[in-house]
Amino acid sequence: MKAMTLYRPLTVGKVLSDFDHYLDSFFGESPLAPAMRNLSGLPAVDIHEADDAYRLDAEIPGRDEKAVQVHVDGRTLTIEARQEEAETKDAKRYLIRERRFGSFSRSFQLPDDADLDSISASYRNGILSLDIRKRPETQKRIIEIARG
Repeated sequence: MKAMTLYRPLTVGKVLSDFDHYLDSFFGESPLAPAMRNLSGLPAVDIHEADDAYRLDAEIPGRDEKAVQVHVDGRTLTIEARQEEAETKDAKRYLIRERRFGSFSRSFQLPDDADLDSISASYRNGILSLDIRKRPETQKRIIEIARG
């Protein structure tokens, strides 16, 4: 009996890579960059801004929260996960293995208005959520006009 394999011609990857470089030369980061980042094993990230805070959500499925570390050095926020020991001793013989594993590190430059002392993190259902408050002095403030 033949083993089942996944067919992926090498030429498709080269064409996508060439197209990605072509777009980079004109527009900066290509629209294909998020897809290529996911192929590299880095977690997908959503970042959105509210009036008083930023929110970063990173997909880190299948990890124990103890294997994930978040730290700030200057204005650089880094998310790291180390490879679980059980994964390194895994002796299974895979026919197809598409899920990513192993260690990774991903860094983000925080904006000037971020309050570095107020960053909080939670991890639930494979999603790491970071809440980054804005410094109060940088937030929009409405000034009442005296009547009279």
